Amino acid sequence: MGSGAPIGIFDSGLGGLSVTASIHALLPSEELSYFGDSANAPYGTKPPEMVAQRCMDIGDAFMDQGVKAMVIACNTATSVCVEEMRRRYPVPIIGMEPALKPACQRGGGLPQRVIVTATPLTLKEDRFSRLMDRFKATHTIFAQPCPDLVRIVESGHLDDHDLVDATLHKYLDRYDLDTMDSIVLGCTHFVFFKERIASLCPPGLALMDGNEGTARHLRDLLSEAGRLNESEAPGRVHIANSDSSPRIIEYSRHLLETCKS
Repeated sequence: MGSGAPIGIFDSGLGGLSVTASIHALLPSEELSYFGDSANAPYGTKPPEMVAQRCMDIGDAFMDQGVKAMVIACNTATSVCVEEMRRRYPVPIIGMEPALKPACQRGGGLPQRVIVTATPLTLKEDRFSRLMDRFKATHTIFAQPCPDLVRIVESGHLDDHDLVDATLHKYLDRYDLDTMDSIVLGCTHFVFFKERIASLCPPGLALMDGNEGTARHLRDLLSEAGRLNESEAPGRVHIANSDSSPRIIEYSRHLLETCKS
């Protein structure tokens, strides 16, 4: 496939649209093909075998489209099967993991206290355990599963501030946030809550996510392979979803525009 081929991006549902927005902002000439698997969301509470099979089905469909790279815009899917997908497909596969490394490094060598919010499956998988093992001797890390945040996004209730705030309080009130250095948003769905989370946090507490880093990594891999789209024409974002309900594509485009603003 040539440099004008699309980039496939997928997620368990709608959270990966936040990553898609970051990629589109950094690589505006690229054709992006986004697939949300909302009919099977959330992945974070599903058996790993089911998640892996869905990822392979989506990956096969992307290869039929002739994509030049795939982005697993889902921490849970990455933790379950990124290595298997890299063995299976002859294109770059870019995964995501909770931004624990930059959260720990931002202290300039000082020990950090970090809350990692993610789905239950992400936090249970060996990939996250290995990530924690790299930093837990020096830093204090709290793993906090937040499955209801995914459900709020998928059900279209992001604008229900009472529900959102009650859910955030349920997960965060157990911590003394004044003693924390950062909160890692370890699920792409959680980026949609960034402003609401910030409103509950003291000014010095940082919110970390991996979206911009993922976009930069994709750019670098395509550049090294000579596959960046150098066209001056703006690229398009094509959105598809396994949920066939009429609202889903319209809602997806709304979320994408929300991320751009």
